[in-house]
Amino acid sequence: MNAPARPSSLLSRLGDYVALTKPRIVLLLLITGACAMAVAKSGLPAPRLLLLTLLGLGLSCGGANAVNMWYDRDIDPVMVRTQRRPIPAGRIQPRAALAFGIAAQAASLLILGAFVNPLAALLSLTGFVYYVFVYTMWLKRRTPQNIVIGGGAGAFPPLVGWAAVTGGVGVAAILMFLIIFMWTPPHFWSLALYKDEDYRRAGIPMMPVARGWQTTKSQSLAYSVLLLCASVLLYWTGVVGLLYLFAAMVLGMVFIGYSLVLLREPAPEVKWAKRTFRFSLLYLTAIFTVMVLNMRH
Repeated sequence: MNAPARPSSLLSRLGDYVALTKPRIVLLLLITGACAMAVAKSGLPAPRLLLLTLLGLGLSCGGANAVNMWYDRDIDPVMVRTQRRPIPAGRIQPRAALAFGIAAQAASLLILGAFVNPLAALLSLTGFVYYVFVYTMWLKRRTPQNIVIGGGAGAFPPLVGWAAVTGGVGVAAILMFLIIFMWTPPHFWSLALYKDEDYRRAGIPMMPVARGWQTTKSQSLAYSVLLLCASVLLYWTGVVGLLYLFAAMVLGMVFIGYSLVLLREPAPEVKWAKRTFRFSLLYLTAIFTVMVLNMRH
């Protein structure tokens, strides 16, 4: 007769399933979705609506990440950055990870569809499909534009949040989508620069591998300029005030400054690649937080 599992082993198992969802990424996505809800409402959304929307959105994002890990189980052991994930480390079987990811998305669809509204459920499902099929299975291993096109998957949470509150998708929500869309290439390419050898060993045509470091840095600079434009345009929709406009300009110019210094950093130095990556995380959290702090009522 088998002995019952010890609490520590159960907690470890739970931790592995949480790791499948890439919780730090999910948290960042939930912040953007919650901020979009607040701006759409011009105030704090009803607690029940906020909780159910974020639960459904979190399950969808986490489920997509779990399926991504299932699909990438052949390359994750090759990359230092990913070889300790639950599947390559042998702590979770691939089939269990796939079932978990699909179940999480099914639960998301049920929660959003039944308790929020059909449009929020549809948009969340679209983001899941985009990340799993368009980015992970189609683009990632085929083109250096993978993160440019595929980056749209991570830009869906503001659309979901806005739809949850209003039942529709407004111009402001589309601009929030564009902010994340333009942010993704300089954010991810700064990581790819100092993880270049990982992607090279795995045969993934990330921009630094396929086009070289200088091209990657030049394109990162171009996208940081486009990011500034998209963030400033949000002011003209009337949902945010002058404080937001000032913050967007300052944050955008600082991001461009990081990209310029990165452009001048000689290969194989990666000090500014790491700094740019860290600032990009701060940027996204800050720009969406300021939207809430200076939303127009």
